[in-house]
Amino acid sequence: MNYSEIHLASFIERSNRFIARCRLIETGEEIITHVKNTGRNKELFLTDALIAVNYQPSAKRKTAYDLVAVRKGKMWINIDSQIPNTLAAEGILAGKIALPGLRGAITFLKREYTFEHSKFDIYFETDQQEKGFVEVKGMTLENQGIGAFPDAPTLRGLKHVEELRVAQAMGYHSYVLFVVQFPTVSRATIHRQMQPALYSAVEGALADGVTVLAYNCDVDQQSISIKQAVPFDLTQKFIDPNQ
Repeated sequence: MNYSEIHLASFIERSNRFIARCRLIETGEEIITHVKNTGRNKELFLTDALIAVNYQPSAKRKTAYDLVAVRKGKMWINIDSQIPNTLAAEGILAGKIALPGLRGAITFLKREYTFEHSKFDIYFETDQQEKGFVEVKGMTLENQGIGAFPDAPTLRGLKHVEELRVAQAMGYHSYVLFVVQFPTVSRATIHRQMQPALYSAVEGALADGVTVLAYNCDVDQQSISIKQAVPFDLTQKFIDPNQ
């Protein structure tokens, strides 16, 4: 995935969940950007942090720029919450993301599929009459090489995990896929202190046969792509850099 017109800027402040003030490096102009992630991202949105904004002017938009990535240390972290679903669907179809436990090859894939009381990100079928769901979550929180989800409590995410347990019991193959939106990571886990209920739900889902996967990404200021599988370890302790 490549962005159309990336410009570098320095971060000034986040006015609210959706808007941030930044200063373009090349001109010094102060601009208003749309933040493409409603998470907290406190460890990323620091004053003068180097960021990447994508220029997409339109009469239908209130801002001409989208804030899509932040430089943290030596690596870029993509924060575009719309990207993981696209990367997951394309990666599964291309064979870059493997879904363990399937006997057959995927022959049909549909995004945004309603099941029971939830809408899962991906529904698929195989040539062996297998059916399943993949719920995709973007991961942007990192500390000491450990990636964690979530960086803020998510009732929607909790609901999805519980519904996947139901689907698994009904005979569907069920997966939670974390797309780690940065390259340098040794393990992915659940941020237990942030949302104990989600941790318990994932623990129960694993016991019920739901598969949890994590794939990191190659990221720079203007592109992001699936890199490789990384271990998901529910027992991994995560130290929140914001606490």
